[in-house]
Amino acid sequence: MYYSNIKKWDIADGAGVRVTLFVSGCTNCCPGCFQPETWDFHYGRMYTEETEREILEALKPEFIQGLTLLGGEPMETENQTELAGLLRKVRKTYPSKDIWCYTGFTLETDLCPGGIRYCGVTDEILGMLDILVDGRFIREKKNLMLNFRGSENQRIIDMPATLREGRTVLSAWND
Repeated sequence: MYYSNIKKWDIADGAGVRVTLFVSGCTNCCPGCFQPETWDFHYGRMYTEETEREILEALKPEFIQGLTLLGGEPMETENQTELAGLLRKVRKTYPSKDIWCYTGFTLETDLCPGGIRYCGVTDEILGMLDILVDGRFIREKKNLMLNFRGSENQRIIDMPATLREGRTVLSAWND
C-alpha cells in the first residue's frame, strides 16, 4: 500500500484534533475530487512499519481525539489488509481514541458480502470504526455547509450503532 500524506493535527476530517492518513489508490475517480493525484495506487510513499510507528506515535498526545482514514480510497480491497493491521494496533494501544473512515463506496451495497469492495477483512475494519462517511463525492451536490463531508448524498454513519441494530444508523453529525 502507498500513502500520499499523514496529517498529525487535522481538524477538518472528523471531530476534534485528529491524525489523518491519506492512502493512495481509488477507482471511483469522482469528478471534482480535491486530490485526484491519489487515484494512482503507487502515488506517494510506500506504507511501512516505520510509517505505522509514526502514526501510532502521533496518536499518543491526549489532545488527539482519534485517527481518520482518507484517500484515495481506504476501502479499495488493495488497501484493506494493511489498514486492518493498523486499526488493530490503534484499538489495542489507544482504546479510547475514535476512528473515522471516508469512502466513496456505499455500506449496504459495496462493503457488504457480495459487494464490489468486500473482502476477507472488510467486516473486521467496519467493526473497528466509530464513524464511516460513505458515498461518492458528487460535484452537483457539493455543499460547503455540511459537517465533515463534501456532497449532500454522503452520509455520516455511526458504525457501532449500525452493527448493534443491524441497520444503517446515521450519526448526529448528519444534521
